[in-house]
Amino acid sequence: MSFYTVAMSFAPRLAIAWAINLAALWVANAVWDGVRIHGWKAYLIGSAVLGIANAVLKPLLTIVTLPLIILTLGFFYLLINVAMVALAVWITPNFSIDGFWTYVGTVAVVWAVNWIGGQVLGDMERRARPRLI
Repeated sequence: MSFYTVAMSFAPRLAIAWAINLAALWVANAVWDGVRIHGWKAYLIGSAVLGIANAVLKPLLTIVTLPLIILTLGFFYLLINVAMVALAVWITPNFSIDGFWTYVGTVAVVWAVNWIGGQVLGDMERRARPRLI
């Protein structure tokens, strides 16, 4: 496979992941009173930071803290997810979340929207593939 082929398949996936994260932040803003995101620039930056943090930092933190995740029966993994959202809030202008439980609710919304988006995209990929008989 050439670099061009890999780049052409990566770019649409990146754009779709960015759009799904943007939708997740929009839903979180609509659902929770403690989430305030003002303007499209905040949505675009926030979803990009969240996507990069989840793709790069989260796996590293998960590996480093795996014993703690196991010891707490997965609760510490929730805290890692909260930290990824907190990083997006910290970096993004016009984006704020008030209170720990609002962070937890935002993590739940982001997870649910990403899961639904993954299911929809997976169904579309399965339909687009040619079937071998």
